Amino acid sequence: MSELLQSLPNWQPYGTPKYFGILILALLPIIIAMFFRRRLPIYESLISVAFITLMFGGPKYQQFFALLFYLVWQAIVVFAYQTYRQKADNKWVFYFSVLISLLPLIIVKVMPAVLGVNSLLGFLGISYLTFRSVAMIMEMRDGELKAVTFWPFFRFMIFMPTISSGPIDRFRRFNEDYLNPPSRDVYLSMIEKAVWSLMLGVFYKFIMAHIFGDILLPKAQQFALHAGGLFNWQTLLVMYAYGFYLFFDFAGYSLFAIGISYLMGIKTPTNFNKPFIARDLKDFWNRWHMSLSFWFRDFVFMRLVYVMMKRKIFKNRNTTSSVTYLLNMTLMGLWHGVTWYYIAYGVFHGVGLIINDWWVRRKKTINKTRKKNGQPLLPDNKWTHALGIFITFNVVMLSLLLFSGFLDQLWFHHFPK
Repeated sequence: MSELLQSLPNWQPYGTPKYFGILILALLPIIIAMFFRRRLPIYESLISVAFITLMFGGPKYQQFFALLFYLVWQAIVVFAYQTYRQKADNKWVFYFSVLISLLPLIIVKVMPAVLGVNSLLGFLGISYLTFRSVAMIMEMRDGELKAVTFWPFFRFMIFMPTISSGPIDRFRRFNEDYLNPPSRDVYLSMIEKAVWSLMLGVFYKFIMAHIFGDILLPKAQQFALHAGGLFNWQTLLVMYAYGFYLFFDFAGYSLFAIGISYLMGIKTPTNFNKPFIARDLKDFWNRWHMSLSFWFRDFVFMRLVYVMMKRKIFKNRNTTSSVTYLLNMTLMGLWHGVTWYYIAYGVFHGVGLIINDWWVRRKKTINKTRKKNGQPLLPDNKWTHALGIFITFNVVMLSLLLFSGFLDQLWFHHFPK
């Protein structure tokens, strides 16, 4: 088995025109069947398995075995908890099940920071699969998921278009799409959206991300490292180049995943919605990596707020939300990796969201007082909107500079002569 995997080519998802050409050809039977509102469950699963195998072919063959181990692990955890939940509902069993589901990801994230080596459990897409399985356990606890069987679980976990880079889907939404193929008219509109997503993804990933990431960013980094110091104006070039590169690269991948999903009759949720025109940080997180931010909102933030308010940990509701913002965003930073700059990125956005909420409350209080005194309200027009967008954009870019890890290199590591 190992020799066979090593002999296979290593195809990174959506990496080359050849990949797209072969993938579209492989999807043709599915596309034709969808015109007649028919599913080809065995063929669809085989296509997912085939392209996932090629994703881990060649030098990355060990990741294929890590994926197999991971799927068995998650199946045992999810179905064991489902069996338990049908009879009882102890919160500590729930917490333990979530922890055991998270354990492979925790090991993969922590080992490089603690031991300086990568875990053999790691593979491309482990984070996104973990979000899927943990969400299922949480929805089973809530009573929203009942009687999940193996094949729907397996189909959801190995859905090829989104396995490597998201967007993060939910089992109930995905399964409803799968079990209810769209009508021909709806599917034609889905094909139209798929084509647009793929074309826009090509523009984002292979043109704009190339310009910012491969041409501008290395030169800006070289200039900034040569200048040295804690900060320099060349670092601003790195900040903007990296921020735009990250957006176009990640948004491009997301568009590819959405386009292929739509061709397969699955309406995978949108991941980006013009994030750089957000008026404030809260609006930004409703537009940036939406499937991730909504996952943390639903499964971390809201649950932490509920627990804190139920146990009356803080008397003030605003204090509760502020602490939860900080915890939620810090956890999101840790999810990216156990390094100071990822954690600082999370804390940065947590504090930013606290300030954002404070200003919204403060503005309401000021306007209430002004209205009571017969004074005009604080301005709220296109100019204040534009100012909000400008401030938010630059705050976000600063946070992405922190996220990039470049400041770690500038401050602590390499200073070229």
